Amino acid sequence: MKRSAMLAATTLSLLFAATTLPGSAAGQQKSLAERLIGTWTYVAVDTVRPDGSRVPLYGPNPQGVAMFDGNGHYQLLTSRAGLPKFASNDRMQGTADEYKAVVQGSIAHFGRYTVDETGKTITFEIETSTFPNWNGTVQKRPFSLEGDELRWRTPASSGGGIAEVVLKRAK
Repeated sequence: MKRSAMLAATTLSLLFAATTLPGSAAGQQKSLAERLIGTWTYVAVDTVRPDGSRVPLYGPNPQGVAMFDGNGHYQLLTSRAGLPKFASNDRMQGTADEYKAVVQGSIAHFGRYTVDETGKTITFEIETSTFPNWNGTVQKRPFSLEGDELRWRTPASSGGGIAEVVLKRAK
């Protein structure tokens, strides 16, 4: 009896090890879409000009989060660090300069997303944005995901070049 129990335990151990080895179905790396799920924080949001120079769109330390869930929903919030407070302490009573600083220093949007594993692109179906011109639009962006770093590029909204977004997985 001991011998058959030992043989069964050894067989189960070998089967478990075989299913978790690289190359086995259970041990294979997750898809890009699966690895994207979670919360990400901003490292950089730069315009990369044709000459290679960089201009930080939201300052040297952009703030915000990008969140992707497993059901294809996302939300992005990007902000310049240190936006000025409103003197009135009432967001409905800002000055023209205060409103301008907030609009130029932040962007947010949410909706649905899909990942093209082969083409390594993410497509945002923007439901609502703080830039209303994006409401109801679809934006496709090439991206890379290496370790805890997520990057995507998109045509820059002003001044030409490419906007590059770099995020790290929130801990």
